[in-house]
Amino acid sequence: MRGIYSSVTDMRRKVFTEVARLAYEGGDYSRMEDLPYKICPGDVAAHRESIFLERAIVEERLRLAMGLPLRDVSEHAPVSRGVNESAIAEKYYDPPLINIISFACNACPTMHYHVTEVCQGCFENPCKEVCPKGAISIRHGKSIIDEEKCIKCGRCKDVCPYGAILKVERPCARACGMDAIGSDEHGRAKINYDRCVSCGMCLVNCPFGAIADKGQIFQLIHAIKTGRRVVAIVAPAFYGQFGPKVTPEKLTYAMKQLGFDSVSEVAVGADLCTVEEAKDFIENVPEKLDFMGTSCCPAWSVMAKKLFPELAKNISMALTPMVLTARLEKKNDPDCMIAFIGPCSAKKLEASRRSVRSYVDFVLTFEELMGMFAAKEVDLDNIPASEEVPLNSATGAGRGFAVSGGVAGAVAEEIHRIAPDREVKTTSAQGLSECRKMLQMAKAHKYDGYLLEGMGCPGGCVAGAGTLCAVNKATAGIDKYKKQAEKKLASETDHASELYLLEDFEL
Repeated sequence: MRGIYSSVTDMRRKVFTEVARLAYEGGDYSRMEDLPYKICPGDVAAHRESIFLERAIVEERLRLAMGLPLRDVSEHAPVSRGVNESAIAEKYYDPPLINIISFACNACPTMHYHVTEVCQGCFENPCKEVCPKGAISIRHGKSIIDEEKCIKCGRCKDVCPYGAILKVERPCARACGMDAIGSDEHGRAKINYDRCVSCGMCLVNCPFGAIADKGQIFQLIHAIKTGRRVVAIVAPAFYGQFGPKVTPEKLTYAMKQLGFDSVSEVAVGADLCTVEEAKDFIENVPEKLDFMGTSCCPAWSVMAKKLFPELAKNISMALTPMVLTARLEKKNDPDCMIAFIGPCSAKKLEASRRSVRSYVDFVLTFEELMGMFAAKEVDLDNIPASEEVPLNSATGAGRGFAVSGGVAGAVAEEIHRIAPDREVKTTSAQGLSECRKMLQMAKAHKYDGYLLEGMGCPGGCVAGAGTLCAVNKATAGIDKYKKQAEKKLASETDHASELYLLEDFEL
């Protein structure tokens, strides 16, 4: 849960910190075997039925944080198996990106309706009367649901005057807008990777910490230690994620303490993406396309192409802000390495594509970056005043990409600038379930002529799986960050003239 420091959050942070410390210190990586005992000390379990289970879960999370695969629980293998092969400066994610640690899963019940003790056995029995399948009977004055007859329509819940009927759902499955989570033969959660788009909503909604994505902390630090110039490009959602005292200029200073050569804001790429999408819309809608969808959220765009292949052409072909910013840096220095720091696990999947991996070498979440700060003992609350150049190159429009409605709003403003008389109708959806509904309506021609904005996370990028603070606080922070921008419209960016050079740029 974003913004709540729970025991699961604590475990994740400790894992990221120890992996970062291991990479920074170097040496014999077999000492990785000792880390579960450091993270879970003593001989009494704090949360599970045994300390051994707690350590076993931490072992798998350590491996995933280092980009290693889960081990087969039926075979003996050391925690450190494969670590030396992963101690390299260049390594992309091996599928699957999102993983379920099976023995950490609680085997939560799948979706059903449950009558609680709050049921008063009322004479009217509205729940029984509205059930279309006769699945509800009255026994000893209480309502009983026959699960074999129930079709999960929820009508009984809606009419109960006491709110005595609950809809019970597995949290990870409820959070998955792709319906990609089912059950294995033991009732534990299982991901259908043909449907999964790596949005990461399942991993932040699992209250047992059984789901984790792979990381590149280990490899990024190795790249820094080789002496290569590593540039951090930071997503606009960063504002406020590291505490109220971490201003943009202080973040630049803090990042350099980790070994980054320089820091740039991805909101610059968002400005360029805005300009490109505005031109795409003007040229294609409605003459060639009934509507156009934005391109910046990989979870949304991959979902659209998986579930609505006939509408794939309607998703803008504009390069994402991450790729545009990386290309800008690589154009200036082809030998540098690029680390995207952001809120999103789906960006890890995007960066592993062959068309992108030449530009983006590493993807880390804000939470993983926090592990690096902890490993290097960077005191974020007391960063000294410095002359570091703050992240101030982007416009307010680009910074607004971090929140729901920000992308469509920026593109609409740019369309109005280019074609003042052009009417621009926009709509947006947050969360993949709502995005699917929006595309269903677009398919039925309910949004002809519209610009559609899709965000895989409810609330936008500020609600991504790798964020650190509550969504409402992050949203307020982005609003403040937008207002601080000297320039407001995307086309006012100093890099506008470089857009087409970047599109043609190849390494």
